[in-house]
Amino acid sequence: MANKKIKISIIIPIYNTEKYLKKCLDSLVNQTLQNIEIICINDGSTDNSGKILKKFALKDKRIKIIEKENEGQSKARNIGIKKAKGEFLGFVDSDDWVDKNYFEKLYNAAIKHNCDIACCGFKRSGKIFEKLKIKYKNIQIAKDINAKVKIVEIPKYNYVYNKIYNTENFKKTNLNFENGRFFEDAAILIKILYYMGDLVTVPNTYYHYRKNNSSTVAAYSKKHINDYKWAMNELIEFSKKHNINISYNKKNIPHPNKKAYIKLFNINIIKIYYFEDKIKYNLFGFIPFITKVYRR
Repeated sequence: MANKKIKISIIIPIYNTEKYLKKCLDSLVNQTLQNIEIICINDGSTDNSGKILKKFALKDKRIKIIEKENEGQSKARNIGIKKAKGEFLGFVDSDDWVDKNYFEKLYNAAIKHNCDIACCGFKRSGKIFEKLKIKYKNIQIAKDINAKVKIVEIPKYNYVYNKIYNTENFKKTNLNFENGRFFEDAAILIKILYYMGDLVTVPNTYYHYRKNNSSTVAAYSKKHINDYKWAMNELIEFSKKHNINISYNKKNIPHPNKKAYIKLFNINIIKIYYFEDKIKYNLFGFIPFITKVYRR
């Protein structure tokens, strides 16, 4: 591949995902589009993620490993963007995977239709079933910001994955993911769509997002709630400032509610619900016994 132009730079932040990393990397090294670089930012993993990366890199020279201390996904993505040499760049989370023809179909559509962004559908994968979240039946071109926002379904889905972006034009925006934040996608995606050019939808290929239900109470903290509020405020204020039409209601505004479990012998003993202003603890999932309200 030395004499061939890199078409896609794939950026993968990695932190303690040894359980899923192999499937993620398998889906990338086996892409039908060969002229790619796979930029893996090992964000201070303490499990076997680093060993898995090195094993893959020995077999595939397209894999580039960047080792760094743990500073979060946003910082890792920003580093990957700076290192990217491909015509386009894409983001893949290390516990997710993509269809074999994913990057080829996105790249070909972007080139054919002279678009800065190519976007496809995605599926959410649980322990047993996959749920289709977005499906594009046809190729559609969105030129103005309101058309782009509608077609990618903002504010319901604020994800930078399931898309590729023209690298040169992305870098010209001078946008960065907010370091140290959760929900950083929700804050930046609308800005990317606003400052970049046309978007094309691509049918018949998918990004597969893994839904991970953590079993620890610490998995979803007050910081998640505060960062969620920050991200949604960024989205709302930006849309108001630039006259972007977004319909805000309970159905299409994502809510930060999450669930976690305390288990004993693999049985869910306590189910924890995280809300904007409180945490509720239910015994066996349906008997409420503690409610903790956040101080404002």
